[in-house]
Amino acid sequence: MTEDAPGRQGPPALSRTAPSRRAGAALMLGSGLSSQVGASVAALAFPVLGPLGVVAVRQWVAAVVLVGFGRPRVRAFTAAQWRPVLALAVVFATMNLALYTAIDRIGLGLAVTLEFLGPLTVALAGSRRRTDLACAVVAAGAVLVLIRPRPSTDYPGIGLALLAAVCWGCYILLNRTVGQRLPGLEGSAAAAAVSGLLYLPVGAVVLWLHPPTAAALLCALAAGVLSSAVPFLADLLALRRVPAHFFGIFMSVNPVYAALVGLLVLGQRPDPASWLAIGVIVAANTVAAGTAAPLSAGRGRTP
Repeated sequence: MTEDAPGRQGPPALSRTAPSRRAGAALMLGSGLSSQVGASVAALAFPVLGPLGVVAVRQWVAAVVLVGFGRPRVRAFTAAQWRPVLALAVVFATMNLALYTAIDRIGLGLAVTLEFLGPLTVALAGSRRRTDLACAVVAAGAVLVLIRPRPSTDYPGIGLALLAAVCWGCYILLNRTVGQRLPGLEGSAAAAAVSGLLYLPVGAVVLWLHPPTAAALLCALAAGVLSSAVPFLADLLALRRVPAHFFGIFMSVNPVYAALVGLLVLGQRPDPASWLAIGVIVAANTVAAGTAAPLSAGRGRTP
């Protein structure tokens, strides 16, 4: 994912001319596509490494990338700064594992769409605008269509995708706190590093018990690059060119990308009702984000 970090203190914005905004829009669309292609590539490694092994490799890649850019001065962190950082690290670790396990069980398109409810809920929570209330009702109806009982319904997979959604919402709220207490990317980088460390023993055991083939390891590494490194850099550049609140609108393409990539790469075919529900959820978020007042904080996700 995707994926602007709410606490990010990016470089000063460049002149937001029309060409600059177009470049920013292209970067955001490319970021979303890269993230979903990365998830589909990760799924190719599941038969060998399992979701846990793939997530471990992805977290290590994310830690290397973010620490390299954020350069956190962890020895100077106070207890008040460490608390949200550690909470964010646990969210990192849980969110990606829940999502990848859900992808393995219910497919990329459905898993990402349900996970997308996290930022949508945060965007709508506390709003008293009738437009947002209508968006929430419409999105809830679409979710009921997606999880309607069928012979093949995988409720544990749906539950894991919803857990990922909760984690994404918590990520947004925690990252705002981290951004207030730590400068630049230091908080996100430290959280990614801690999350990567949490996966060291587990990942080592998984890789020992399930020796990776060269192809599986390459897929896991590619997933880390495509779903963490590329989106992070693309979003960082995009934030210099477009207002941060535009991320809410452009993030809306992620469920569509996920369904299309799942179809083309993994052969996963949502039924017509599911396609319609995905479109409705995307539309609800687009309306909610497009009519909201600009926020100083973004709404996305880094690693």
